This record gives sequence, C-alpha cells and structure tokens, in this order.
Amino acid sequence: MKKLVLVLALGAFIASCGEKKGEKKDGFEVSRSKTADKKEMDSEGVPVDLDNKGVGPIKNLAFADEIDTEMATRGEAKFNAICVACHMAEQRMIGPAMKGVYERRSPEWVMNMILNPNGMLKEDPIAKALLKEYNNAIMLNQNLTEEEARDVAEYLRTL
Repeated sequence: MKKLVLVLALGAFIASCGEKKGEKKDGFEVSRSKTADKKEMDSEGVPVDLDNKGVGPIKNLAFADEIDTEMATRGEAKFNAICVACHMAEQRMIGPAMKGVYERRSPEWVMNMILNPNGMLKEDPIAKALLKEYNNAIMLNQNLTEEEARDVAEYLRTL
C-alpha cells in the first residue's frame, strides 16, 4: 500500500512540474526568429550596411564594371603576404571571411578599414561590432598606401 501511495505521489509531482504547451509564463521571452523590421544580418550576426562609408580618407570609390586583372594580381600578392594570417576567402579565422565582402560592406568602408583600422575600431559602429564578434582581435594597421589598399580591394572582388 505504501508503494502505491508513493508511486501516485511521485506521478502527481512529475505531472505538476511540466508546463502545458498552451500556457504562457510571466516574464520576458526571447525570440530568435527573423523579423522584417530588423536590419539584415551577415553570417557573423553583424548588420549588413552598404551605406556606411566608414571613417578614413576614402569618401567615394566606384568600381569599374570589369575587374582590373593587373590590379587584382598585385592585390592578391599583398593579401597573401599580410592578410592571410587573419583572413581566409571562405572561412572565418581570427577575422571574417573575405568572400562576398562587398555584399555586406561598401567599397569605401573596406578601403577605410584597410587604411585606418584604428580610427574605424574607435568610431565606426560596424567595426566595433566586428571587434566584439571576433573576441576583441583588433585589425592591425599594415601601413599600406592607398594604391596598395586599392589593389587589395580589387582582389577581394575576385573572390
């Protein structure tokens, strides 16, 4: 008899602990579903912003329709010499993957990040968000000239 009472009590206890599917609890609720009014996010969870030109010397940059292969070749060599320590084309490393960067950032923003990473990390909201996303791994200033940075920017178009 004692065992039956114990089993019934245990069953009642277990049944009372569960929440019915239709019940709502008081408090807040986190929803991870994407809503239409939120800004589009990239794979890092950082907003996509093609209007942000960043902080630095580059105010306007328009790419030609055709990729300048000579410029892209120089840019690839420079990228392979200094950027691959932190960036890969299609995979996250210490920094973001570079493939499709112009689908997430404006050409001016990319150039300003290359030329002025310190100023960007201090003042630009996207650069700050990326810094946080990548565990405060700062992008070092490689002291490239505008021409070298433009070569790298052209190479990134080929990825």
